Amino acid sequence: MKVGFIGLGVMGAPMARHLLAAGHDLAVWARRVESALPLAQSGAVVCQTPAALAARSEVVISIVTGSADVEALAFGEAGLAAGFRAGAIHVDMSTIAPATARDLAVRYARQGVGWLDAPVSGGVQGAIDATLAIMAGGEAATLETARPLLEAMGSRIVHIGAAGAGQVAKACNQMIMVAAIEACAEAMHLAAAHGLDLAAVRTALAAGSAGSRVLDVMGERMVTRDFRAGIEARLHHKDFGILMNDALRLGTPLPVAAQVWQQLNAVMACGWGRDDTSSLLRVLERMSLADGQT
Repeated sequence: MKVGFIGLGVMGAPMARHLLAAGHDLAVWARRVESALPLAQSGAVVCQTPAALAARSEVVISIVTGSADVEALAFGEAGLAAGFRAGAIHVDMSTIAPATARDLAVRYARQGVGWLDAPVSGGVQGAIDATLAIMAGGEAATLETARPLLEAMGSRIVHIGAAGAGQVAKACNQMIMVAAIEACAEAMHLAAAHGLDLAAVRTALAAGSAGSRVLDVMGERMVTRDFRAGIEARLHHKDFGILMNDALRLGTPLPVAAQVWQQLNAVMACGWGRDDTSSLLRVLERMSLADGQT
């Protein structure tokens, strides 16, 4: 297929490489031209604008930061909508507000362009290994057209429902995962307060009912105090802003998520937004230090 790709960050770059490896005719657009050079050297075409990318593509895939970024990419100056022909598809794999996804689907439909919101879970390693979980919202026929592309990047593709449904599922994913990171941080903090060997505690927990991928990955980061970003905490903070705004609009109580959001707010206030979300442990440590000084 003739495919366009936008968003060549730590997740997007390996995802685009999988599309090339699967034999698709790949073109890319990037705000920073240098980020596209490695793919260009592997055979991808570099386009000058999103509109130019859309004009040569059957499907354009994007994975960028937030709702405003996707909207500008789609309908901003020289955006994708200006280049798409009827029958083309925009697959957005970013994490954005469900309402934005629904609005973009409606606007694209007016010009005969298909839409999928298809956010992912699995992190950087999942993108590298092509084992991402993909949660798709949109029409079933649109998903089937794009499925060969998604299968090149992920190991589980689930059609959740209509446009926006993929983003709701991703919000649910983020609530569970980041709450587990906070629980892991609190467990490590309690163990440290008792003077225990955190590595031994983590090993013991991993063999029992508390065992999880979060404990494996984030627990290891907390034990070794490696807070370099896997996924930057500011992105989880952004995701919680989306889901908590939806909870406010819908009148849906999310008490645990609300508390986790406050801890993410504290991460941001401490200046650790570009560090890993395992920095939730450092927030607890700073809170304890402050309590000890009063």
